Amino acid sequence: MEPDFAALDEFLADEGLDGYAFLDDESNSNLYYTTGFGAPDPFFAVYTPDAIGVLVSSLEYGRAKKEGRADVVKRHGDYDIQAKREEHGDDAFFVVIGEFLEDLGVSSLAVETDFGVGAADKLRDDGFTVRPDEDGVVDDIRAVKTDEEVDHVREAQRANEAAMARAEELVREASVEDGVLYRPDADEPLTSEFVKQEIEITLLRHDCSLDETIVACGQDAADPHDRGSGPLEADEFVIVDIFPRHKASRYHSDMTRTFLKGEPSETQREWYEVTDEARKAALDAVEPGATGEAVNQAVIDVYQDAGYPTIFTDPQTETGFIHSTGHGVGLDVHEGPSISIRGEELEPGHVITIEPGLYDPDVGGVRIEDIVVVTEDGYENLTDYPIELVVD
Repeated sequence: MEPDFAALDEFLADEGLDGYAFLDDESNSNLYYTTGFGAPDPFFAVYTPDAIGVLVSSLEYGRAKKEGRADVVKRHGDYDIQAKREEHGDDAFFVVIGEFLEDLGVSSLAVETDFGVGAADKLRDDGFTVRPDEDGVVDDIRAVKTDEEVDHVREAQRANEAAMARAEELVREASVEDGVLYRPDADEPLTSEFVKQEIEITLLRHDCSLDETIVACGQDAADPHDRGSGPLEADEFVIVDIFPRHKASRYHSDMTRTFLKGEPSETQREWYEVTDEARKAALDAVEPGATGEAVNQAVIDVYQDAGYPTIFTDPQTETGFIHSTGHGVGLDVHEGPSISIRGEELEPGHVITIEPGLYDPDVGGVRIEDIVVVTEDGYENLTDYPIELVVD
């Protein structure tokens, strides 16, 4: 995949800058996206309209040449860093960066707003112009996915659905003893921890991984980001939120379903039905030119009409709809665009989640989340998983 950096070229021209620099590791998705290369330790990289350059240790030199899209790959040793350490001490690395930039004809740089202050000051002390990018231009470029990137998300989503099916299977096949779910293959409770373990095993078999996931039951489910712990209970909401990353492509997916083993109360069923109505209303609002704020408002309207509080109508509420409708997904599981208040205009290629939910410790929590891509005439739902509360 070769990104289109025309917007970055335009930004640099408008700002009168030579390049856009990074000093970070592979956890920085903008750095990885720009260079096509990631390393566990920080390395320096600079984009210019004429070339992409990376400066790495000898340990990463071979991979950087082979795996990345940089036009210029240099090692610290190419600039005799050992001798510079004797002369400059801890500043030797920045002396090397300075010579590397001079080789690329770069004297002025844009950097991300979280670029290290100390590093920026060192470069300024050495005569370089360093200006923070307040607009997040690389984030905006990354938010609009190519067809290839959408396919990467789609592949991660298929793995996600296999993992969700395994989680649902465990809940469905569980027996109930004294209100607690029990594993059919063992005389012990079905716990959040065991379900999460099975989710991870399934994802590994589909070449995906994740650091953590959510399997939250009862009062745990009333906190949207409580990971969940302990035995799962009958007649209670069980929120399962899975957001894996495909190992090869590094792209994520994100999906949530809420299950219940047993008999839902009238309140639980009403919560589930109104949340699905909110999901459908949000999807109906997704199209090019619509804003993330408008999609979010569609959810607010459904909940407000049904008599439920939201943080957008009552900022102090601790129950009801207490988070935004969604977010972008790609190399990061949370990225632009925002599907919330002040959410920007949607464009074809934006991959976003739609995830309304209701929360109250007295009831639990329910959330239903699909992942979709904005198209030229609307959207395509990348999620192919049933929406069904009761799993008996």
